[in-house]
Amino acid sequence: MEYDVIIIGAGSVGVPTALATAKNGLKTLVVDSLPSVAQGDNKHAIGGIRATHSVKSKIWLCQRSIDIFSSWKDTYGDDIWWEQGGYCFLAFTDQDEQILRNTVRQQKEYGLNINYIGPKRIKELIPGIDNTNLKGGTFSPEDGNSSPLLALHAFFRKSKEFGASYTFNESVMSIKTHNKEITGVKTNKSEYKAQTIINAAGAQAKNIGKMVNIDLHVAPESHEAGITEPVKKFFSTMVVDIKPATDKKFGNSKNYYFYQNKEGKIIFCLTPDPNFPGLDRSETSSFLPQITKRMVRLLPRLKSVKIRRTWRGLYPMTPDGNPIIGRVDEIAGFINAVGMCGQGFMLGPGLGELLCRIITEKLTSKDLQMLEELAYGRNYYKIEDLK
Repeated sequence: MEYDVIIIGAGSVGVPTALATAKNGLKTLVVDSLPSVAQGDNKHAIGGIRATHSVKSKIWLCQRSIDIFSSWKDTYGDDIWWEQGGYCFLAFTDQDEQILRNTVRQQKEYGLNINYIGPKRIKELIPGIDNTNLKGGTFSPEDGNSSPLLALHAFFRKSKEFGASYTFNESVMSIKTHNKEITGVKTNKSEYKAQTIINAAGAQAKNIGKMVNIDLHVAPESHEAGITEPVKKFFSTMVVDIKPATDKKFGNSKNYYFYQNKEGKIIFCLTPDPNFPGLDRSETSSFLPQITKRMVRLLPRLKSVKIRRTWRGLYPMTPDGNPIIGRVDEIAGFINAVGMCGQGFMLGPGLGELLCRIITEKLTSKDLQMLEELAYGRNYYKIEDLK
């Protein structure tokens, strides 16, 4: 019952972290209160994977994640529905055009393959788009998408092959310490010893932090998504419309985004305005009228496609839109991997390897830059442009 590392949470971050730690020979235990792997908000993710961020830490982590997703089938044989269709952010206003042009310059400095493109190229990427008032946009061809369900179960199986252990239907009740050092955890079923604990508890991360008197700046909010029937494939890129919309009847919204997966189904999501704080995963009656009007206006050929289902999941948000990663001064052996802001699936594989390097003390100069940017004690009031 003694381990090198205990990971709290078997989701988008916990499972790839277990894969990395077990692969590196660390005796690893993952504890989750739900019945099986990926039963939290991983199953609510729509599958987009992008390095198109505006802070270097997330760019670098997601670039490594893309390496792992894109090579997984060749390396391990599992088809996780990886498709490298890229991401296209659209600009319909002068202000949005300026934001995207500025972020492109910054992203290139951090090694991202991205360019600002004109309406003609966008029409090639998104056939049938209504380009009225379209200024242009960005395109990052190395971004893509994968199935959250297939990918996480593949990571889960491989982590177990490397020796990781999992226990489900088991809730962490307290974290045991001695002289401000981690010694283990107590659950509703047992006790486990370890000198390192990783908090990867998603929407419940704040509660885990409280067990060691850490006040984490993580507050869940809910977002809705949906999926259509399959239709003949006609585009591959993730389309991101960043302009806000006013809807007096069904409610305002910020950005929305969608793509067509390998089965031909169109998966879509929207950011409401204002946001919906809290843990409520109940679907709303306003979501479909909000997003379908926007999608059909942008891409009229979608008007006859039938929607199969919708769902609602949680984004554990931080004030600046960036995760909280790394050790804390207050308690030795406690590591945070929380506040993914709805990007846990894309960050997970790269982040898992970083967390492993923290434990094994093999950090690179690049790692130290990322950890400084994402530290628990940072300034949370510099908001990421593309959060």
